[in-house]
Amino acid sequence: MDPVRHVSDDERRARLGLRQGLAEAVSTVEDAARSVVALHATEPASVALSALARSPLLTRSDVDEAFAGRRLVKQLSMRRTLFAMPVDLLPAVRASICTRIAPRARAELRKGVALAGVATDPEAWIDRAVAQIVSVLNEGEPLSAQELRQRAPEAVGSYRQGEGTKWASTVQLTPKVILLAAMEGLIIRCGEEADWRNPRPLWTTFARWVGEVPTLTEREGYAELMRRWLATHGPGTVDDAAWWIGATKAAVRTALADVEAVPVSLDSGSIGWLLPDDVDPVPPPESWVTLLPLLDPAIMGWRDRDFLLGTHRGRLFDSVGNAGTTALVDGRVVGVWVQDASGEVRVSELERLDGRTRARLDERAAALTGWLDGDRVFSVYPSSAMQEARGELGGA
Repeated sequence: MDPVRHVSDDERRARLGLRQGLAEAVSTVEDAARSVVALHATEPASVALSALARSPLLTRSDVDEAFAGRRLVKQLSMRRTLFAMPVDLLPAVRASICTRIAPRARAELRKGVALAGVATDPEAWIDRAVAQIVSVLNEGEPLSAQELRQRAPEAVGSYRQGEGTKWASTVQLTPKVILLAAMEGLIIRCGEEADWRNPRPLWTTFARWVGEVPTLTEREGYAELMRRWLATHGPGTVDDAAWWIGATKAAVRTALADVEAVPVSLDSGSIGWLLPDDVDPVPPPESWVTLLPLLDPAIMGWRDRDFLLGTHRGRLFDSVGNAGTTALVDGRVVGVWVQDASGEVRVSELERLDGRTRARLDERAAALTGWLDGDRVFSVYPSSAMQEARGELGGA
């Protein structure tokens, strides 16, 4: 099928701003999550900060209440990464992504059980361990991983890895059993303990927290994921979608056909795809600026992100591809932000900005400083640009 029209990088940036709640604010935490399909949750603080970037009036209690009210849930899903998602996305994720990653997790756990020497039949040990964790959680209140380790002895064991290297460590089996049970749809995160920047998840059974959800086929699950991704990230290429979902290109092409996606040409020379009811040109919104946290979906939404990163890509990610903080103007990355020793948010430019634009970003930085209220957000994923900015602040 020939492209139905051309979508320029300018229009892609306009779509990003409008569809992802950055040029026009949304109202709730759930709306923020829907505007990007789901919020990255590997870095705990980024869930709140990504939602705040899209809904500036949110409070921390709004975020807490969205999870407590079971409107948002955290699930290991796309690219075997933790996301905070609307609960109605769970059926699609369980049918597609979890169906793909759970068998791999089980195979990895079998190897760990063998190394730990806790059973002659690793598969049977896994089944007993998972069953005991589910049974314990069915008996009472939500529990942390540490509490589950104490109450589910069938799931206890450990092994050493990396002996003779600086990465040598002891691997506990219980957390791996817990994650496998979550991938297989038996248990789910249902709350958190400790600081919002470094929480400990609490677990309960899926049935007790979510209840019955529609059962989809794997193909239906991928189609629903594709529909939501195109609605918020389109146009995107087959490579973009396969990378974002963590699926095969064959699965992506089938999903594109199932949602009747239509091809468009892109400035990169690639073919992108849009939903059939979203082909009309999108005019640019009013000029907008924003500060995004680590791993924000606007930066992590495509494999090829040059239309918003420009020439700065090499400075915006750590060594394994995790996105650092960013400052955006009309959908283009122009800088990063860090906090100084007092907790004040400071913007560091990656390109020369005019005085008015810099003032708008500084206003955003002041608002974010006030929202953080003295809390400092540290990261194990600083980009090189963030490291440079911290160096300029004296290593803050």
